[in-house]
Amino acid sequence: MANLTDNWVLAPAGRLGRRPVGVLREMGRMGIFLARTLGCVFAPPLKFERLRKQIRFIGFDSLLVVSLTGAFTGMVLGFQGFHTLAKLGSTAFLGPMVGLALIRELGPVLAALMVTGRAGSAVAAEIGIMRITEQIDELEVLGLNPYRYLVVPNFLAALIAVPLLTAVFDVVGILGGYLVGVQLLGLSAGAYFGDMNAYVDLQDVLGGVYKSLCFGALIAWVCCYKGYHAGYGAEGVSRATTQAVVVASVLILVWDYFMTSILF
Repeated sequence: MANLTDNWVLAPAGRLGRRPVGVLREMGRMGIFLARTLGCVFAPPLKFERLRKQIRFIGFDSLLVVSLTGAFTGMVLGFQGFHTLAKLGSTAFLGPMVGLALIRELGPVLAALMVTGRAGSAVAAEIGIMRITEQIDELEVLGLNPYRYLVVPNFLAALIAVPLLTAVFDVVGILGGYLVGVQLLGLSAGAYFGDMNAYVDLQDVLGGVYKSLCFGALIAWVCCYKGYHAGYGAEGVSRATTQAVVVASVLILVWDYFMTSILF
């Protein structure tokens, strides 16, 4: 009777603690996965052909969606910023506002989110399908390191592609702000670019580069991990892909806050 009473009392506490323990276990597994990936990055030989393929897939194939997002983001910033600054009599500062907003914040974050949705989900699904079809097990049987063959090329490709896509996003966004602010609303082109050159410095540019590098690593790490540990069946791959996009997107936004507080 005492055992039954103890079980009835302790069972809710056990269920309550199961979730935090599961989260901590998952964080530990992700940390080990990242450590193994970083260890394989510096272990030759590097799969250059697969790296080239993944750079094209993550970078070049994402160029259109990143460019469109950057253009319309810059146009919205130009339109909203012009009318907001007009109330303060400071429309001449539209260029610096658009440039700083894109280079410091919106460029790295939105470019990373677009890459996560387009390329990160595909990477997680691809590795997940290889997991459930036992192709990863076959690589291990053949004596090949799955981390070196599957994870490292995606990790390095994201580190290379995401900063370049962020630069494209920034440039296209600034041109979008120029089209709205100068060509549509009548602001002076000299004021738009001249003040931007005066207020945007190297520290702002480097801050955006550091952010994009971190975001590229986060995307590759989370998406490869979720795909590598996908459950079996179509449902397992679907769940892993969804979790990869959600977790990577949330981590990008959270890490962006901490990097902003440190860099700026």
